[in-house]
Amino acid sequence: MTEHGSATPRVAGLAADVPLDLDACAAEPIRIPGSVQPHGVLLAVTEPALEVRHVSRTVERLVGRAAEDVVGTDLGAVLGPEAAEAVRHHVRTFGDLRARNPLSLDVAGVDGPVTMDAILHRVAVGAGTLLVVELEPAYGPRPFSFPNTYQAVRGAVEQLNGARSLEELYDVAAREVRALTGFDRVMVYRFDPEYNGEVVAEAKRDDLNAFLGLHYPASDIPPQARQLYETNWVRLIADVGYTPSPVVPPFDPASGEPLDMTHAVLRSVSPVHIEYLGNMGVRASMSISLLRDGKLWGLVACHHYSSAYMVPYGARAAAEFLGSTLSLRLVARAEERELETELAAQGVIDRVLHAARDSDRALADALVAGPGVLAVVPAQGAVVRADGIVATAGTVPADLTPLLDWVARRAEPVTDCAALAEEDPMLAARLPGVAGVLAVQLPDDQCVVWLRHEVVQDVYWGGDPHNAKIAREEDGKVRLSPRLSFDRWREVVRGRSEPWADAHVRAVEDLRTRLLEVLLLRNRWQMAAAQALQQSLLPRALPQPAGWSLHARYEPSAGGRVGGDWYDALELPDGRIAVVVGDVAGHGVSAAAAMGQLRNALRAYVLRGQEVEDALADLDALARRTMPDDMATLVVAVVDPATGEACVGSAGHPQPLLLDGTGRASLADVAVDRPVGVGSGEPRATRVRVQEGGALVLYSDGLVDSRSTSLAAGIERLVTAFGAGEDGGPVDIDEVVEACRDDDSTDDITLLVLAREPDPAVAPAVVAGAA
Repeated sequence: MTEHGSATPRVAGLAADVPLDLDACAAEPIRIPGSVQPHGVLLAVTEPALEVRHVSRTVERLVGRAAEDVVGTDLGAVLGPEAAEAVRHHVRTFGDLRARNPLSLDVAGVDGPVTMDAILHRVAVGAGTLLVVELEPAYGPRPFSFPNTYQAVRGAVEQLNGARSLEELYDVAAREVRALTGFDRVMVYRFDPEYNGEVVAEAKRDDLNAFLGLHYPASDIPPQARQLYETNWVRLIADVGYTPSPVVPPFDPASGEPLDMTHAVLRSVSPVHIEYLGNMGVRASMSISLLRDGKLWGLVACHHYSSAYMVPYGARAAAEFLGSTLSLRLVARAEERELETELAAQGVIDRVLHAARDSDRALADALVAGPGVLAVVPAQGAVVRADGIVATAGTVPADLTPLLDWVARRAEPVTDCAALAEEDPMLAARLPGVAGVLAVQLPDDQCVVWLRHEVVQDVYWGGDPHNAKIAREEDGKVRLSPRLSFDRWREVVRGRSEPWADAHVRAVEDLRTRLLEVLLLRNRWQMAAAQALQQSLLPRALPQPAGWSLHARYEPSAGGRVGGDWYDALELPDGRIAVVVGDVAGHGVSAAAAMGQLRNALRAYVLRGQEVEDALADLDALARRTMPDDMATLVVAVVDPATGEACVGSAGHPQPLLLDGTGRASLADVAVDRPVGVGSGEPRATRVRVQEGGALVLYSDGLVDSRSTSLAAGIERLVTAFGAGEDGGPVDIDEVVEACRDDDSTDDITLLVLAREPDPAVAPAVVAGAA
């Protein structure tokens, strides 16, 4: 079928303990074989002198001189002065030699002039270049010209242009190439992403068995052979049973390098490939490359069985022209199909995004409702995780946690996998029925995932693909050979889904980009809603009991995200003052909503006269039962205005500060229980006294803790800021916030100060600021 040179990992015919270097096989130097096929002559000459540096031994049959005698002589002395002058004029006139091939030459042969087709190209050797002249006997209509080539394929091109489907294109190509070249069998191969080949069209002699629909493993074309097919679009082996003709000398005398035959039409063929063709019963073959964006997309493979078969250069050029036209039509038709698929997907995406902009619906629910994301890409199930909600459509596994964790760990924003059992066997075992995954990552571990079931396929191979190579021991050495049998071989392929089409992958990439815009918009809505909710729950006015003043400040985090900070102050029925600062974990609407519930519950507990420790215990129990996913820290103090006595309780919150009558600040020795929602069930309260002229300071950790400042250092900074009152002047609460604000903080800032007025005859106030 194609040129060999590598092996699959599984090799038949050899004991397990016999060493075998598969890498050496894969690295077979097919670009520098050191020999040519014997139906032509290769000469490599210098420029401009045209001195022969390399020549194939087939020159002896053409001109009657030994190859060794030809090396070092002038090209004119070998082929005749007129032929050499024609070559010299040609290379001076034209820059792109390969586009002007062949050049017709009358060579001075042993028995008189011989008309030859000269195919020219240049090759790098050492620091310079050599001109390679390949000579083949001239066959076919003369003179060779582009118009003649076009006329030979004009009808075929019209049929290709009129084809309405890929399948029709394949059939036209196979028929027309066979009509053009005369081979016994012509097949069109299409490659999958792993370069396994499938025969998608065939034109053949009636007596030959059919290969249509058969598959061939990727190991039949190793990477270095694929590169040559991408470089040389037509490859002819006129006689599979040929004896290679060595190139003399094999290495360049100046550089010591072998002659690079990448672009040589006479380049000798890998012995493994020759054996492969022989095992298939092929006597001559030709291949035409089908390319997409410069990469091998498929092949037109031609086989002849009855005899050796020399295809004239003109017919090969016409076949190459036809192959190029077919490549363009295939690419155009494939792109038309992909565009149709993308346009259909875009229409669904527009409807999905319209639903996603509905602020009254959860994003996850909006994305799966109606046609939803399951209509964007054909799949059996879809999963969306957004804003902490997981919504599904279609058929999905019961436990989605392993899948969502796997998606969150992916390095790429879009992942497509059609064989999950091969890529991650452990995950596949936990997702029964799932074989294919297409996943789109979104910020904050949000994602959209499509799932496909296993598609069991019967794949028919041209021989056992697992034994694409066999090993033989000869004279104590081991070599690889191609398989002997190409009989139809059935394989049941399991564990794979239908592959994700490139058009669908591009569609979900576009969906991801546009969903990011929707997320930004919804975040703005949520931020505005959270801000409105939070502001509505903060006290509109602070109580100002006789002999006391209250000051409070709140600032959202530097990123503008609304968090769960809150403060509260209220006068109790018995005349005492309750003050609170709290912080719910998280940001956004959910944190603000949780804050509102805790704030109102705590208000109810203290208003009905519960002691601080009892109120904290009940609040913790409420959070455990009704808000299992939320957690909060808070500090609450109930102060008797007449005496300055305060009962203070903390649930995971930083201890408050006490300012004495002289303005000296210190950390209050207050017992701290675990946060609300995970509390001990037995919180404790501590009694402290606020002196005349002193104050009780409550704050959130956003004021004292950040990525660059430790909690201890932040508290020390706060103590220092309030300690400025020791100098005799009042401390302004706004100046304290400014002094303690940290640009590295990602949390809200809350500060509340309950200050007791001093005896006017003793000292001035130590804290000032608008309430």
